[in-house]
Order: sequence, then structure tokens, then C-alpha cells
Amino acid sequence: MEKTREVAKHGRLLLVPCPYQGHINPMLNLATYLHRNGFSITIAHTSFNSPNPNRHPEFTFICLNDCLADDLVASLDIAILLLTVNNNCKASLEEAMATVLRDVVCVIHDEIMTFCAEVASSFGVRSLVLRTNSVSTCIGRSVVLQLHAEGRLPLLDQGFMEDEVPNLHPLRYKDLPISAFSDISQSTKLVHKMHDLTTSSGVIWNTIPFLEPSEFTKFKANICNQIPIFAIGPIHKISPTSSSSSLLNEDYTCLPWLHKQPPNSVIYVSLGSVALLTNHELQEMAWGLVNSNQPFLCVVRPGSVRGSDGIGFVLEEFQKKAGDRGCIVEWAPQKEVLAHRAVGGFLSHCGWNSTLESLSEGVPMLCKPYSGDQRGNARYISCVWRVGLTLEGHELKRNEVEKGIRKLMVEEEGRKMRERAMDFKRRIEDCLREGGSCSRNLRELVDFIMSS
Repeated sequence: MEKTREVAKHGRLLLVPCPYQGHINPMLNLATYLHRNGFSITIAHTSFNSPNPNRHPEFTFICLNDCLADDLVASLDIAILLLTVNNNCKASLEEAMATVLRDVVCVIHDEIMTFCAEVASSFGVRSLVLRTNSVSTCIGRSVVLQLHAEGRLPLLDQGFMEDEVPNLHPLRYKDLPISAFSDISQSTKLVHKMHDLTTSSGVIWNTIPFLEPSEFTKFKANICNQIPIFAIGPIHKISPTSSSSSLLNEDYTCLPWLHKQPPNSVIYVSLGSVALLTNHELQEMAWGLVNSNQPFLCVVRPGSVRGSDGIGFVLEEFQKKAGDRGCIVEWAPQKEVLAHRAVGGFLSHCGWNSTLESLSEGVPMLCKPYSGDQRGNARYISCVWRVGLTLEGHELKRNEVEKGIRKLMVEEEGRKMRERAMDFKRRIEDCLREGGSCSRNLRELVDFIMSS
């Protein structure tokens, strides 16, 4: 810690990520950028899904006492788990702020880690919220809160689910950010806390204003005009680093396989770090990939298949049928994969990180969303940005997977999607250049923190 203090010009920042992969990555990317701009960085994290401090020796790490029971972690009820984290970690953070973190000048916390703003305020320290999803997701959550207050949740009428939400084009009710893994009352309780910005000094957002201009304007004008918003997306591009923040071991052996494939020929398949498949869905996806006759790189995450008895046999048969045309790994270095010249499409769950990473590399998407913000992201990908198409059914079906891959990878419709995706890549590169929105907002963020 003493060495970090010696090189810091602008004081110590405390960053508190939410303990899931899609939240840890942006926070550590932001931490790297801020460290390179003269700040000492301390990361306060939970024991659950703890990042590896050895990968980031330039930071100081402290562990908050989350007291999570094994059965709660195993339940996969994300809302209850995160509410428990907020309740249990508050005392640990207060103790740290009173002792080893007395020199902190600003706290930056994930919007889900709501206890941090209150603790920071009690010590007279400013706090900033990091939002790792789209602006449209945040607005959609406000609609979910309103529906819950009116007693209209859960949405069970399937005809009603297909209707477009008033004043929220293009989202339908089925696209609203509702968790598939949590009780609705617990989810809305967490969202209420996330939307309370009364003690926050500003919002840092992993988004790009040109992606959702009307939504961004609406949020700034109607919801949060009192505090500054720093749209610094795509965060994964602001601090390239050789250090991985992945909670799973990335298998780099897939890269030599990609080197052997023709340009834009490979469909990359990854459904994220949380989504679960049934054994039947895995088989349907596998045979859809095989029957498409396209080269594919497929991620099958450990623990991602419910009732995984026999999964080894399924994967063995899958690989045997695909032969050299397929590569199957447990986890892939996704940013490197999407940037590879051989990758021409991405079958994705459409988490916001994956969406931004795909757009940043000009890769069109075949969308299979499962929960939360993923359905809304998929709707924007297919209907607003028109850089992909969505598999709409509740379960994967091999004929639909095959048809979707062929449409994306070899048909004229897919070629036009790829052209539009490449245009997004160029526009994102412009945002990152000197004078672009990302570069400009990052400078304003640093200046704002230094004014503490």
C-alpha cells in the first residue's frame, strides 16, 4: 500500500464491484484507467466471486464480510443474494473506512452495491454510481416498478406480453428487465434501492450516447438532471491490459484453431456467465450448430447445464460429429475471440458487456436472451440497430438455430447486418479518439473526482 501512495498524484479511490462477472470486468477496467491517471486504487470485494488480487498487483484489495450461506449461493436467487450482500457488507465497509481507508477521497460503487453510498456519506466522502447496463434498461426498470406498484406483476397474459410498452419503443412487455431467477417482490425491492441516487454525486455509465440518444436525453432531463452523468462506454476499450479479470479460466487454445479458419466464417457461441441450459437445450444447440455447416467456437461453461448427467457424452458426440469444423471450450477469452478476423457472428445471451464487445468489433449477433436486461438488449440489436436477429422461442430448437446461423453467416440479410455492425465499429472507434464522447467524458470524470 505504501508504494501505491508514493506514486499517486490525486489521492485514493475506493471501488466496490458487484460480485458477478459482468459487473467486475467494467469496474476493474475503470480502475485501471483511473490508476493510470494518477489515483491510488483500493478494490473492496465480497468473498463470494472474489477477484484474484495477483492479477492486479497495482491495486490494493480488501475483502468485505458477506456472510453468505452456502445454500443461498446454491439457490441462484440473485435478488435475495444481493440484498443479503448489501445488508451484511455494510459493517465491514464502515470499519474499513474508519481505519485503513481514512485517506479515500471518493467511493465508486456498482449501482447494485447500494450500501456504499450511505457509508460514504456518513464519512463525508463523495460517491459515484457505476451503471453497467444500458440506459433503456434503467428506464425499463422504472416501468417494472410502476407495474409492481399497480399489482400487475408477474405478467402472465401471453397476449399482453407481446404488446409494446407505451412510450418505450421498441420494447414489448416481454422485453422488460425482469429476472428469471428471482422472486419479483425481492427484485423490485433491490431495484428501488438502485434507483435512489439521493446521496450520490454522479453516475458513471458504460454506454455510448449515440446508441440510445433519445433514452439518454430522457434520463438526463426527467430523472437525474441534478447530478452529472459520465457516459464512458465502451469501458472495455478504455484501458487495454494483459491482466484478465475473468472468474473462470480462459482457454486460449481456441485461438490457434481460429487462425486456421477463413475470414468471417466462424460463429462464436457463448451464453454468458450466469445463464443455464437444460440438457435438451444443449443438444438442440449442438445439432443446430452441426447442421448449419458453419465452423463454430462453442463455450460450454462448467455448471451451465441443469441436471448435467450425461453432458460428457453429449459433448463427445457433438465434437465427433463436428470434427475439425468445431471447437468446444469451457470458457474463452471473449474480447480476443470477437476481434479475430475469422469470427463472423456471435450467438449470445446479449448481456450488455457482450453486446458492447460485439458492436466494438463489428460482429453481428444471433440473440438468445434469458433474463434481466438481455431481452431488451436483444430487441435493440434486432429492431433498432439491425445488427442481428433474435431466436424468440422459450427454448432452443435445432432447426431454428440452424436457420438463424445460416441467415446470419451466409445469406444476404446477414451480409447487410455485418455492414451495419462494421459501421458501429467505426463510430465507436471515433468515440474513443481524442475529442470523442468517451475520451471527453473520461477527462471530465477525472476532473470531477479531483474536485472532491
